[in-house]
Amino acid sequence: MHRPNHPAAIEVHHPQPLIHPPAAPFVPVQPGPPAVQSIVLPDGRTVTGYPLTPTPVPMPVAARPVVSRTAVNIALGGIGFGAVCGGLFLLTTFVAALTAFIAQLIILTAVIFGGWIAVQIFGATGHRDGGTTVNIRKAVIKRNHFHS
Repeated sequence: MHRPNHPAAIEVHHPQPLIHPPAAPFVPVQPGPPAVQSIVLPDGRTVTGYPLTPTPVPMPVAARPVVSRTAVNIALGGIGFGAVCGGLFLLTTFVAALTAFIAQLIILTAVIFGGWIAVQIFGATGHRDGGTTVNIRKAVIKRNHFHS
């Protein structure tokens, strides 16, 4: 394949401006029943035809929403109910935990107070005024009677 050393001739295209033809004159038509209308084109030709009557545009119908308002209200109510149920679940859990805590405090108080009472009753605190101390060295029990 042979390539010439000279580049191929370059062809340059210059844009040509568009020339708008003068507007076609309208032939006046008398109002009344649909008459034949004629238009004279710039090159001298005449086009004849019946005029088009515009079709009446129907009145816009109020657009209905895709989803009814009742369905939206029911859905929002369900979402609110779900949120309230979650809160009620947390509230009942809190009340149950508080009840268990109070029950444990009552049991702890009973144990501490009961221990204090037991120490007061059974503690070896020495002699008390007004009490009688009996030292038993030898005891003989005969016929369900106590003899010392």
